[in-house]
Amino acid sequence: MPDPEIAVLRIVQGAIAKPAVVKVARGMSLFGEHSLGWLAVGAVGAMVDRDRRKDWLVAAGGVFAAHAASVLVKRVVKRTRPDDEGVQVLVGTPSRLSFPSAHATSTTAAAVLYGGLMGRRLSPLLVPPMLVSRMVLGVHYPSDVVAGSVLGAAIGGVVRRRLSRGKERDEQGRDDG
Repeated sequence: MPDPEIAVLRIVQGAIAKPAVVKVARGMSLFGEHSLGWLAVGAVGAMVDRDRRKDWLVAAGGVFAAHAASVLVKRVVKRTRPDDEGVQVLVGTPSRLSFPSAHATSTTAAAVLYGGLMGRRLSPLLVPPMLVSRMVLGVHYPSDVVAGSVLGAAIGGVVRRRLSRGKERDEQGRDDG
C-alpha cells in the first residue's frame, strides 16, 4: 500500500494533469521561483502607489522573508521531493528538498500582505491554485504545500500587523499635529 501522500499525488495528477493544466502550472512555477514574481508585484505596487511606497516595499520584504524562512526550514528538515514511479515530475527544481513548499510560502505571504494593501482577500484566489500546481507538477507532497502555506500566512500576518500599527501611529501623529 503506497504512502497516503503519494496516493494523493497520483490522484491529483490522474485527475487534472492534462496538457493545458500542466502548462499553466509550469508558468506558475516559473513566476514563483525564488519568489521573484511576487517581489516584482511588490515593486510595481511601490512604483504605482507612491503614497504607500514604503508599505509596498515592507510587504515585499515580508514576502522575501517568508521565502527565506521556508528555505531555512527545508535545510533543517531535509525531506526529499516525491520519488515514486506513479508520480511524474513535470518541472525542474533548484533543489531536491521538499518541505515546506517555498512557492506555497511566498504565495500565501504575498496574498496576505498585498491583499491587505489592496483591501481585498486575495488568499482564496491565489493560494489554492499555487498549492495544487505544485502537486500537479509532482514536486511536493500535500503536507509540503499545506505547511508552506501556514508558514507564509504566519509571516505575512506578522508583517501585516506591523504595517497596520505603523499606519495607526502615522494617523495619530497627524491628529496630534
